[in-house]
Amino acid sequence: MNNLLLLSNSTNAGMGYLEHAWQAVLPALDGVTELVFVPYSLADHDAYTQKVREAFAPHGIAVKGVHEDGGPVATVRQAQAIFVGGGNTFRLLDRLKQERLIVELHNHVAAGKLYMGASAGTNVAAPTIRTTNDMPIVFPEGFDALGLVPFQINCHYLDADPNSTHAGETRELRLTEFHEENTTPVVAIREGVWIRVHGGVTEIGGAAVNTQYGPALLFTPGEAPREISGVLG
Repeated sequence: MNNLLLLSNSTNAGMGYLEHAWQAVLPALDGVTELVFVPYSLADHDAYTQKVREAFAPHGIAVKGVHEDGGPVATVRQAQAIFVGGGNTFRLLDRLKQERLIVELHNHVAAGKLYMGASAGTNVAAPTIRTTNDMPIVFPEGFDALGLVPFQINCHYLDADPNSTHAGETRELRLTEFHEENTTPVVAIREGVWIRVHGGVTEIGGAAVNTQYGPALLFTPGEAPREISGVLG
């Protein structure tokens, strides 16, 4: 069964890297001594990996960049757990395809080992990246992604501000437009929220930074978005 931890974001405002999510991250990594980090969504892979390494060091977990010694395919095959970091989703998917890691990540998850993502790393766990907020700074030869969950994901979901003078599109409208052309449900997770898949159960965890809202919204074709939380049926 899939073992996934999919974070909307890696940093809450005013907090350290992953500080808001350690309560979910550390139990998911129970027994893991080395984490393989995939930094492809940012341009500077070494600096990104070092940032993650420093965050996990106090918890006794070593971090190896997938781009470091040994080659990406061999490194993923040997990984105890994988963490795919946030950044630009198009660049991430493009590099995963270039390095022939799509099948390797599927095999990793099929073996019951943890796949953890944040932002872009969460986006690519969906069937496609069509509901990312990112700009297509590269073209990854198609939008099909890992398909580790049966629904699309929208990270960093922002609710419309009724007091704003902005007259352009809202995030809700953009996701509604997605369903004018597609039928796959979309789970929109607000800042501070994650999706945990383990033991055949999918659950929404964490708490939205904006406390006037719940953790997530479910968008389905032809229906108004509805608030969801806890175990998903």
